[in-house]
Amino acid sequence: MDIKPLLVILSFALPFAAQAEDEELLLDEEETLELIEDDDALSLDEDSDSMELSNDMLIADTIDSQNEDDSPFTFEGSVGIEYRRFYQKGAAPTQDYHNNFSFKIEPTWRYEWDDGSQNIVFTPFARVDDQDEERTHFDIRELLWTKFTGDWTIRAGVGKVFWGVTESQHLVDIINQTDFVENINGEEKLGQSMLNLAYTADYGTFDLFVLPGFRERTFPGEDGRLRLIPQVDNDHALYESGAGDDHIDFAVRWAQTIGDWDIGLAHFHGTTRDPQYVPVFNGVGAPPVKLLAYYEIIDQTSIDTQAVKGNWLWKLEAYSRGGQGSGRFEAAATGFEYTFSGVFETGADLGLLAEYLYDNRDISELTTPFDDDIYLGTRFGFNDTQSTELLIGFIMDRRNNSEWTYSVEGSRRIAEDWKISLEARGFGSAGPEYPISHSVRKDDYIMFELERFF
Repeated sequence: MDIKPLLVILSFALPFAAQAEDEELLLDEEETLELIEDDDALSLDEDSDSMELSNDMLIADTIDSQNEDDSPFTFEGSVGIEYRRFYQKGAAPTQDYHNNFSFKIEPTWRYEWDDGSQNIVFTPFARVDDQDEERTHFDIRELLWTKFTGDWTIRAGVGKVFWGVTESQHLVDIINQTDFVENINGEEKLGQSMLNLAYTADYGTFDLFVLPGFRERTFPGEDGRLRLIPQVDNDHALYESGAGDDHIDFAVRWAQTIGDWDIGLAHFHGTTRDPQYVPVFNGVGAPPVKLLAYYEIIDQTSIDTQAVKGNWLWKLEAYSRGGQGSGRFEAAATGFEYTFSGVFETGADLGLLAEYLYDNRDISELTTPFDDDIYLGTRFGFNDTQSTELLIGFIMDRRNNSEWTYSVEGSRRIAEDWKISLEARGFGSAGPEYPISHSVRKDDYIMFELERFF
């Protein structure tokens, strides 16, 4: 039974009862003192009752508020408008513009039940771009059911999983495909259909992934910037497996903290997320007119680890991959970050980063420009109420000083629900023997994004 209406009625009735009691006291002057004494006692009782009543109402309101906060259904997300300014026209004739606007939306619905031991999350994503029709796209980032039962966690649906520790690139992050039209830094990922079983014990967390349904990497269209030249054909991919994009992939991972070290060991078998490119020619001796992405079946064993030693953060990502290209090869990214706290007599932190990037494939088989490169960076964390952050990085090839890139990434909250972000990238003038870097040599840009969170 809900007693809250009764409590509300009593809270109004008691003051009027006290007023009637006072009027009755004035009628008999001979009993004034006695009645005053009785009235004082009654007032104390009424005050006590009123206080108890107010407390009960406050508790009831608090419970109602908590019930609202503890609602099994939540909704949040963001919308944003982005502006990119390219300093030059692109290297391809169709890239003859400087200004690029786009709009994105990414809401998230979450529902919990069974005392929080089960939940389902749905996160769609959409972007509309005014220049590149391939960048106008829709994706389901997550549609994932999760069940917690004892030491086990079960996940099924479409989800996102991140592995990695280094700043310059994430070599071992292989579960999800890269959404390359979103950003060339490789950090934006497409949703991946999966069944994930995780077991947590004192000796580590074990994950098993079954990954049905392969996702092809997204590539900019003919008018898009920051793409290979010639462009990658988004409609005609090639596969080593006869099952094509229906091949079922598998992955296992063990993760544990040992002393100061966080360690992850993983193995992946399935379709590579990082394709090679096959040129298509119109005639003998003619330049290629387009590229086809070729996805091979690989086996990749990897490690990612980091350790905090005072102000030092040491990082390593490395893998050995077989099945792609002419033979097994290895790649690694390793380095450190050192943080100065309270710099310039403020609460800000200053981090200095240095990493080495290595890939021992032949240059003709490289799917990345980073095979023997040095990364240097600076991170500013202002620790203010606006959550202001700034990261500046620079990567240069040790053998070719014309192959380099810089990046600037910053963000600041400008109101409770608003955030503005800045991103700038520039590229060196690498020659055609470095096809990836050569393709984007005229794509230096600065980007501003305004986001509204809800």
